[in-house]
Amino acid sequence: MQEFERKRLLERIDREGATVGASIPDTITVQDEEVDLRTFVFEIKRRDTVPEGERERVEQAKRNLRRERLQRKQRIENDEVSYEEGKTLVQSIIGIDRALEALGSLGPSNIEAEARAQEAADQKRWMRFLKQALGNDGGRRGRS
Repeated sequence: MQEFERKRLLERIDREGATVGASIPDTITVQDEEVDLRTFVFEIKRRDTVPEGERERVEQAKRNLRRERLQRKQRIENDEVSYEEGKTLVQSIIGIDRALEALGSLGPSNIEAEARAQEAADQKRWMRFLKQALGNDGGRRGRS
């Protein structure tokens, strides 16, 4: 795989809004175990809140999905796959991200925490925009 192709794949993973329109994969292999991911997510999502007994199962699933996402991303970063395999990995990573978003929105709603998280995300986007607009160092150095 060419370096520019790898960068393009990695940018696609990290692109804001990458999961818009993406679907959760029917099944996914996580740590050598086949998981009916879509069924699991929809089974959990159709409830208003996650029952106490299911919370640990959901948290473990989220940890496993994050770990699997990282491993797949590292395979692309470390040039362990062809460009075609990389494209397939990107699609699966975006599907994992979509599932994580769905599972992350579960549970009791804390409006204040959500507002803080939204404000932090807005600040992060604003700082990223400023860095891009002004250059990576945020402006010129050496001027008084």
